[in-house]
Amino acid sequence: MRAWQAGFGRSGSGALSPAQPASATPRRAALKVRTAWISDVHLGTPGCQADALLDFLRHLECDTLYLVGDIIDGWQLRRHWYWPQAHNDVVQKLLRHARKGTRVVFVPGNHDEFARHFLDQAFGGIEVREECVHTLADGRRFWVTHGDLYDGVIQCARWLALVGDALYEFTLKLNRHLNSLRARLGLPYWSLSKYLKLKVKRAVSYVSDFEEALAREARRQEVDGVVCGHIHHAEMRDIGGILYCNDGDWVESLTALVEHADGTLAIVHWADHMAVSEPHPADAACVTSSAG
Repeated sequence: MRAWQAGFGRSGSGALSPAQPASATPRRAALKVRTAWISDVHLGTPGCQADALLDFLRHLECDTLYLVGDIIDGWQLRRHWYWPQAHNDVVQKLLRHARKGTRVVFVPGNHDEFARHFLDQAFGGIEVREECVHTLADGRRFWVTHGDLYDGVIQCARWLALVGDALYEFTLKLNRHLNSLRARLGLPYWSLSKYLKLKVKRAVSYVSDFEEALAREARRQEVDGVVCGHIHHAEMRDIGGILYCNDGDWVESLTALVEHADGTLAIVHWADHMAVSEPHPADAACVTSSAG
């Protein structure tokens, strides 16, 4: 829990610096929802888009916030300690949400599996649960799990997963250099690792098999749907009567899953939201897909 503890004794940095007065930054509309799910933040790695996540958390107003695993990357931190101020600020912002009355539930994943030693405990108001069931405003019940326990790569060959993780980190580094060049050329952000993953993993039916496995387990548990993370691929689709929802990640896609007041679910693409300088309040969520 070292990374969590690093955030307890320090103040957050939500305020703008003197060089950036509040008047210079137009205030965007708050994202007011009943529930939000985020996962695969990977704090402790250079690939974590902490500034974008902080922007999301500053605009988010919700009753319940689920942290659906891989919030802290324990695998990478064991190899090399990397913890910039922005990552500490994310922890502080999550703690602040809990202090201000938001129910914050942390469901650990494979990269922060150390937290599974602290199940059914709370730290700074953040509950730690192995998995849970969330009831939507319209009465539908959704199973919430990171999803790593249903990933054949993780379960059958942990060493292969670690090798894959190292290769993934390499593509993220290459991706940062590529997008730095694209920015100088005035081109939009493009995710190399996401492109490679869709080309390679889908070729071997990885994503499809993962989704089917989660849907089968949700059906066995007699719930209406499942919310997961793990594969860094935001998705919402019906699989044999089970609504499969993956909230994506904060390394590549910058996505979250949200529940509106009426129980409607939607995927939020925060990169699109940040790209709009003065959004109309009705567009605050930047929803690209939804399901009632």
